[in-house]
This record gives sequence, C-alpha cells and structure tokens, in this order.
Amino acid sequence: MIKKKVFFCFLCFLFSLKIFAQGNYGGGVDDENLHFGFSFQYIGSEFKIQKTANWRAPFYEDGVKVTDSLVSIRSASNPGFGIGFVSDLYITPNLNFRFTPNLVFADRVMDYEFADKASYDQAGVQSPEGFTRRTVSSTMAEFPVSLKLKSDRRNNFRAYILAGAKYGIDVASKKKADDKGELAINKFLKNSKGILSYELGIGFDLYFEYFKLSPEIKLSNSINSILKQEDHPYASPIDKLYLRNFVFSLYFE
Repeated sequence: MIKKKVFFCFLCFLFSLKIFAQGNYGGGVDDENLHFGFSFQYIGSEFKIQKTANWRAPFYEDGVKVTDSLVSIRSASNPGFGIGFVSDLYITPNLNFRFTPNLVFADRVMDYEFADKASYDQAGVQSPEGFTRRTVSSTMAEFPVSLKLKSDRRNNFRAYILAGAKYGIDVASKKKADDKGELAINKFLKNSKGILSYELGIGFDLYFEYFKLSPEIKLSNSINSILKQEDHPYASPIDKLYLRNFVFSLYFE
C-alpha cells in the first residue's frame, strides 16, 4: 500500500514538472512595451535610532522634573499592510523600469524605559510593563520607482534584483497626532510628513497561463532623519531617527 502511494506521488510529481516545463503564456506581459498590474504587501516597520550625547538625562519643564532618567530606548518591528498598482516599462529583454504607487497602513513603535519603571500611556495604546510606548500611526501614499534587472526566462521562472527610490507622504499624521495644549508627559512622537527612501530587493517571476505572479522581498531605508524635533521627553533624547521597512510583496501582472 505504501509503495502504491509513493508511486502515485512520484507520477504526480513528474506530471507537475511536465506542466511547469511547458512554458505558460503569462498573459503576454513580456510581449508588451508597457503593462500594468496590482500588488499586496506585508510590511514590517521599525526605527533606527541615533541618540543625543545626554539622552539618559531626566526631562525638566519650567524647572520641574517631569521624568526620571532613561535606561533604554528601543523600536520593535510592527506589522502593517499595503495595496498598490504596477506600471512596468520594457527597456531591454533583461531590464525594466517600474513605477509601483501604493497605499500603506503601518504604525511605528518606540518604547522608553525610565529608571523608575513608570509608564505614561498614550491614549489608545497599551505600554509594555515597565516601559512607556509611543506609537506613530501613519497612512502613507508611496511613489516608488525602480530598475528591475532580470535573468533569462527558464520555462516558467525568472529571478530578478531591483534598486530604486521612493517618496512617501503621510496623509493622516496631522489628525492622529494632535497634542496641542497637552502637558509634556502626554506628548506624541511625530515624524516628517514627507519621507524619501532608497530600496533594494530580490524576487521571482512565475508564469501562469493568464498572468504573471512575482513574490518579492525588499528592504527600504529613509535617506534623512524623519524625526520632527520637539521639546518633550520622547523627542529630546533623540538626535536622528530613520525609518526602516521590510516588505514582502505579491505582484500580479
């Protein structure tokens, strides 16, 4: 009985290889000078932190001590998602120019550990025990451009690498971070509205009969500091703040 199951699985495997080797049409996208598609993205966002020289110092407001000294500042990766469109321009058989605008929903997280283990919760945000959490809620409209360098097609498969840049605009940050009139201890951490980043990635083109599917992994880093510098316990200890994204995408073309 086991031998029959193994033989049946082996036949299925050979049959699948034969189908995969037939060379699917892929919707004819490689025959077009310009083609379009859409994408779904999983995003992991985190900050890269550069602290000031005296970042541990307690924070004072009008001569009054507001917080104890800092022990640590950390940024944990936080999940988000995005949806977008694809415009792909043929340049050579192994090089394409891509414009992939998308809308991204991804919060960014910063945790502050004070020496007295106090927690000063942001409205609607639960701080981990012994930490004070500040969340930067964002809805980004992003406009990436990149060059896609492809290998030759082998049956229904290509590998590729890409490099490019993107400009993102936070379309909701002002509404979500309005702390005018709040005490320093209740302030939010704020980011720049516009963010310029560079991107590097790898992926695969998988050809099916009526479309092409491209799983892709990409790293994105902001070029300049995105911190909106203000005088409160959460911004003052930080000299520069960079945004780093890990992006897994599925492109349908």
